[in-house]
Amino acid sequence: MSIDPRHYHQPSWRKPVGMFAIVGLIAAWAIMVGSLSGLIGALPMWVQAPIYVVLGIIWIWILPLRRLLAWMETGRWR
Repeated sequence: MSIDPRHYHQPSWRKPVGMFAIVGLIAAWAIMVGSLSGLIGALPMWVQAPIYVVLGIIWIWILPLRRLLAWMETGRWR
């Protein structure tokens, strides 16, 4: 079985670099949350939940990862 050269795609170096960046962002988020846990933990539960949701969804997933994933696929940040 031979590989048709028209359909062969060389893997991009951006994907492994992007995966390491994602792991780094998650680690940075975990360190940040751990360091702020004393302050956030002193707040009432109904205040803590929105803080964690906003920090988790917006700060980690929507803002940096959307562009990072686009860069991994296309090579462009936008």
